[in-house]
Amino acid sequence: MSRTISVAFFAFLATGVASAASAETVIKIGHGTNEQYHMHRALLKFEELVETRSDGEFDVQIFPSSQMGPDREMIEGVQTGVLEMAVSPSAIFAGWDPAFAVIELPYMYPSKEVALDVLNGPTGDEMLARLENQGLVGLGWMENGLRHVTNSVRPIEKPEDLEGIKLRTMKVPAHVDTFKALGANPTPMNFGEVYSALQQGVIDGQENPVALIDSQRFYEVQEHVSLTGHVFTVYVPVVGEWFWSGLSEDEQNLLRDAMTEAEAYQQELVNAEEAGQLQKIRDAGVNVIELTAEDRQMFVDVTQDVRANYRDEVGADVFDSWLGAVEAASAP
Repeated sequence: MSRTISVAFFAFLATGVASAASAETVIKIGHGTNEQYHMHRALLKFEELVETRSDGEFDVQIFPSSQMGPDREMIEGVQTGVLEMAVSPSAIFAGWDPAFAVIELPYMYPSKEVALDVLNGPTGDEMLARLENQGLVGLGWMENGLRHVTNSVRPIEKPEDLEGIKLRTMKVPAHVDTFKALGANPTPMNFGEVYSALQQGVIDGQENPVALIDSQRFYEVQEHVSLTGHVFTVYVPVVGEWFWSGLSEDEQNLLRDAMTEAEAYQQELVNAEEAGQLQKIRDAGVNVIELTAEDRQMFVDVTQDVRANYRDEVGADVFDSWLGAVEAASAP
């Protein structure tokens, strides 16, 4: 009799432990950058906020450096339930909805500040709402930054300096079209292959924001950095609708608020660190070229047709709305 009671008691305890463990909701987040990058550190802030404010209800697990696969695979994983969240470049979502291509057209914004105003305003919110058609919920915009050209052939000060340079780009049609217009030889390539391709001379150069040029140590295998600022890029933190719909309104608000605070923290990191990263690149012996306003305008003019040619692809209504938001944000 006593043995039967003991067995039943321990079985009850075991069931209780299992129930406690299953009460914790895991949120797996995949992204492509390394652990030194400001976006990863901002996601660590998101993890801290969510776990603390939920009193352990959520267990946030972050997988950097494409551990969960390339960006498109990660997004598909979120759609199908393999991952709860992914943080991927906005241009990747254009594979499902061409409207997203408008965000990363060349020289779309006169400054980073204008770009952030547009993204964090009503027009940006309308773009995020379109993710619902992909089975996703967008939580905001995380900066990747203004992209700049590096190479080991010559300094890039005007568009004709890019003539014939074999330049790695993202697998984004608008980016490829931009560098074709500028006379370069754009070469799409997975991010993880770029350093070795530069080192081995497979490509002459690449283009990325300062923080990535630093964190990926591209400056070790490049001679020139030209601050062209040709495209402003952002990452979009997305949650699977299948996961989101199972959360209460309070839980959804918790995740949204935590991401908003993580994005603000990321801006603090970017603003505090970029000047030091550029100095580090200079100290490594790399020639850093800052374009004058007149030089930049030459790049703007040469890429005018690229922007215009995407109006029909992204949708005239989306394109015109986005341009209108840019003009409004640029007004004094």
